[in-house]
Amino acid sequence: MPRTSTFALGNATLPYVMRLANQGFIEAVRNDRALAGGVQTYRHRLTCAPVAETFGMDYVPLANLQ
Repeated sequence: MPRTSTFALGNATLPYVMRLANQGFIEAVRNDRALAGGVQTYRHRLTCAPVAETFGMDYVPLANLQ
């Protein structure tokens, strides 16, 4: 099972890795909502509202930082 699960994980994440490599972080996140949803921090700012709320920290939407 470890071998097949490694292949499955690689197949699931490779498109995102390729997008990041080909477009760069900013363009990839702008063009892919799912990828943007996985960004928790950017430039030392917390971009995930639930995490910010849980820990009483400031939240800045990712769109405001680009």
